[in-house]
Amino acid sequence: MSLVARARERGVETLTLDSPHNRNALSAALVTELTDALTDAGEDTGVRAVLLTHTGNTFSAGADLRDPPDPDALVALLRRIVELPKPVVARVDGHVRAGGLGLLGACDVAAASTASTFAFTEVRIGVAPAVISLMLLPRTDPRALARHYLTGERLDAAEATRTGLVTAAGDDVDAVLAPVLDGVRRASPQGLAETKRLLTARVLEAFDRDAAQLTALSARLFASPQAREGMTAFLERRDPQWVV
Repeated sequence: MSLVARARERGVETLTLDSPHNRNALSAALVTELTDALTDAGEDTGVRAVLLTHTGNTFSAGADLRDPPDPDALVALLRRIVELPKPVVARVDGHVRAGGLGLLGACDVAAASTASTFAFTEVRIGVAPAVISLMLLPRTDPRALARHYLTGERLDAAEATRTGLVTAAGDDVDAVLAPVLDGVRRASPQGLAETKRLLTARVLEAFDRDAAQLTALSARLFASPQAREGMTAFLERRDPQWVV
């Protein structure tokens, strides 16, 4: 069964994360399928932009703790979004956690409904938001990001917008997105590709400089005793041993 549904309307390729059994968590299979779908969209001259959205009430719950993706595969997925010569627009109408925020950070534009919530929950299971920092550190408010990285607090859509995790939010996310999608449909493919190249230069510098180090950090943390306790506690729906 496909985990990423594809549809197209007037040059906009919609990729819908459709893995309800794990709240669209980033499993090895979903990462592979989404990477392939993005590659196809990038090579298809009939695609002007990509809209990344979701089924259910969760955009993505982060890494799938039962079937985690290889860190290198996750880096490759995020870089594919950043390097795609077409705008990638995120549509969020629900919750986003941990690694799912990496998808938002990689997208060029992210719109959310006011009912959406966001949280960096990595510290609560004994790891760090390592790989997703490749996009988020260059693109977000560093003081706000420090607070949310360190505490795992939940953000509402207004705070996510102020922080830079989200471009814009509103009661009706599709109304927020309407002028964005109209704009990319009116833009030339060459103009979009070259403008995106300008906008993503700093992010790609971070990939070139830091990807190997952050991937190694992620792998080391996920293999640690504290991470095993944190993931076990999460799956058992209890507090980990370090909570005071």
